[in-house]
Amino acid sequence: MENKILIVEDDENIREVVAEYLKESGFVVITAEDGQKAYDIITKVDNIDLYILDIMLPEITGLELLKTIRELCDTPVLMLTALSDEHTQLISFDALADDYVTKPFSPKLLVKRVKCLLRRTGKMYNSFQVGPIYIDVDSYSAFENGEKVILTLKEFELLRILMKNCGKVLSRQQLLNYVWGYDYFGDERIVDVHIKNVRKKFKVNIIQTVKGVGYKIEDEWSGVKDV
Repeated sequence: MENKILIVEDDENIREVVAEYLKESGFVVITAEDGQKAYDIITKVDNIDLYILDIMLPEITGLELLKTIRELCDTPVLMLTALSDEHTQLISFDALADDYVTKPFSPKLLVKRVKCLLRRTGKMYNSFQVGPIYIDVDSYSAFENGEKVILTLKEFELLRILMKNCGKVLSRQQLLNYVWGYDYFGDERIVDVHIKNVRKKFKVNIIQTVKGVGYKIEDEWSGVKDV
């Protein structure tokens, strides 16, 4: 699943540049050029993961939209505006904006801020958590109860694909295709060896063996037993 972001910006050039950079980073982007269109989206679409709001908008201001969002949800909101005065920034944060970026800005840094906001609020689909185990795909890092766990590239990829497909049983052949590639013709027991190594590196075991089929990780972890 990909993160969905709404950009509300009346300047067409800025709107298109921000949208393009976010799309190139793998995000699904919705845009609105005025406050009323944004309001209609905000109140009708419930699967948006982050809002980017200009403040000086036609019809309804960005601050009014921010207040509407906060009445509905705690989805991250980043204010992107030419207003750099302290008073407006304070008002925005008092209204529970999560970040504030002033124009002119670096689109690359804006994308980084978006990713940081999504990770910090647990809405980044490039990070996964099951029980005490958390992985960050962007940095190829794995953690257990906040402590970093060192994995090889293949071990990380196995854990990532299993966590991404929580609740689904993946066969050894599927895991081979995902991690080693479709042109790998070696023994599929290499999957078992790597799964065993992953399990050794964590204090808890979230990977469940489904005998005769493959492996899976449950959606809700409460300790794992083989079946």
